[in-house]
Amino acid sequence: MRHQKKGFKLGRTASHRKATLAALSTALIRHKRITTTLTKAKALRQFAEPVINRAKEDSMHNRREVFRRLQDKHAVTELFTEIADKIKDRPGGYLRIVKLGQRAGDSAEMAMIEFVDFNDVKPFGSSNDSSKKTRRSGGRRSGGSGKAAAAPASEVGAADEAPVAEEVAATEEAPAAEEAPAAEEAPAAEEAPAAEEAAATEEAPVAEEAAATEEAPAAEVAPAAEEAADDSDSEEKKDADA
Repeated sequence: MRHQKKGFKLGRTASHRKATLAALSTALIRHKRITTTLTKAKALRQFAEPVINRAKEDSMHNRREVFRRLQDKHAVTELFTEIADKIKDRPGGYLRIVKLGQRAGDSAEMAMIEFVDFNDVKPFGSSNDSSKKTRRSGGRRSGGSGKAAAAPASEVGAADEAPVAEEVAATEEAPAAEEAPAAEEAPAAEEAPAAEEAAATEEAPVAEEAAATEEAPAAEVAPAAEEAADDSDSEEKKDADA
């Protein structure tokens, strides 16, 4: 019979076992979550929970007792300051063990040990994951409750589809809004050549009139010169007759 043989030897001597558990406790206090073998996790919970319980009362005696177990002053300070504020309302059970399956190398059973107050969400894939559904979770035995549950689901689907419909309408209206300025800009581009042609047509008569006005005096000067020549010829004839 195993009377007075509580605990785990872990294949170590007494001094080696104490050093191992002290190192695991220090790592747990610093990181709030560590992964180790299942046997070490169970041994660590037995070793660390009495130490953590002393942090509820901050006194010199409790600090010395905790330091005697952990041999790390930084871990003692963090335990009595940060962790003590979280666990002050909890009567016990400060640590949680979550099984993680077997290790690939030697098929050792692995587990994760963590503070309950610092990690409220369980890791995905753990054996205690409550998100897994059973065959009896359907609505066969629930009767009317299955229909009642289906109604909110349809409402949720409608609520999800409404934003999608609004987004589709917005995407359809956006190109139309972009095409409208393009349509407005096109007539402006067409009006520009028309304005240039109108200006050209207005400038053309002005240029023709200017040329006509410049040529007209020249035409008037020519007859005057011809008349002067006729007068000189008639005078010469009169002199010759005389």
